[in-house]
Amino acid sequence: MNIKEAIKKSRAYLCMECGKCTGICPVSRFNHGFSPRVLVNKTIRSGNLDLLKDKNIWTCLTCKLCDERCPAGIEYIDLTLATRLEAQKIGEEAMCSHGGAAQSLMRIMTTPNLEQKRTDWLDKDLKVTQSGEVVYFVGCLPYFDVLFSDIEVNTLKAAKASIKILNKLGMTPVVLPQERCCGHDLLWGGDFENFKRLAEHNISEIKKAGAKKIIFSCPEGYRTFKIDYPKYFTCDFQVQHITELLSEAISNGSLKFKNFDKVVTFQDACRLGRHLGIYDEPRTAITSIPELKFTEMTRNRNRAICCGVSAWMNCSTYSKSIQLARLREAKETEAELLLVSCPKCEIHFNCAMKDERAGKDVQIETMQLVTLVAELIEES
Repeated sequence: MNIKEAIKKSRAYLCMECGKCTGICPVSRFNHGFSPRVLVNKTIRSGNLDLLKDKNIWTCLTCKLCDERCPAGIEYIDLTLATRLEAQKIGEEAMCSHGGAAQSLMRIMTTPNLEQKRTDWLDKDLKVTQSGEVVYFVGCLPYFDVLFSDIEVNTLKAAKASIKILNKLGMTPVVLPQERCCGHDLLWGGDFENFKRLAEHNISEIKKAGAKKIIFSCPEGYRTFKIDYPKYFTCDFQVQHITELLSEAISNGSLKFKNFDKVVTFQDACRLGRHLGIYDEPRTAITSIPELKFTEMTRNRNRAICCGVSAWMNCSTYSKSIQLARLREAKETEAELLLVSCPKCEIHFNCAMKDERAGKDVQIETMQLVTLVAELIEES
């Protein structure tokens, strides 16, 4: 889709220049040189080359807050993605964080005959198989914990927890030994060709396993399989997020939990929430835990502020300001624990808390929701 087609499809011509998109944008709050309204205006009025060389097209977090706020119903995020895909064609590149290490790893994973050793983390008590109807898609968690070992995150706990939950529900999921990155970050960085290679590989591996359903704990992987893969490929399987499965199991009485006497709050991941509309399911799991006290942040559900970085791009002082502001909002709830549903939220918030500007007013324990649920499952 070229820029003209994207403008038409995204309804950009309906922009009333009211500025509500910029007013709600978390980046614009701290970076006054960035404005969704100005960028949309430039997309409509300027020549393609001028637009595609504008570094601000990589600054957007694609968190979809502007889409929620726009009275004209403009789909800013789809327009942003189309612009980036066109920019990459003329050699423009995203502003990569961490020296582009994550992007390099993703591109290495497009190597046709690559053999990975990526399942050593599986504990003996977790029941998995190599073929079957249900796949648990692990994603890049085994690599995240290596890349970000300096901030002592353990995102693989969420993968272990997810499999434990599936086992408790009577499922023995497939864990694909040669699964690769879903391609989310490369797609949003404009690199369609390498996204395509990863997608085709994953679809092939899923077919070989005979799977009919894919379960995700990562919102970005879930969004990519649910929305992006079907745009370009034939996908003969269903997809489901682990919190959707949890909500169903809790509703039919398949899961019971131990007491947990703590105050918690919850971070709505932008991909799980605004991109996919999943708000109630995580809260069903949280509020089903006995003695737990759940307190919402002021901005929650479709108004929630994201973790400040998208697709390992644009990690800047502005990102840190967004993260610290969000952590203060979490602390203001008087919660003892911040539950998250996305590995990147876990990474970015923990990184922000180690920043030299971070004070005691932003220090809070974080945990993946599925990790807490798995720890509290009542054994029958």
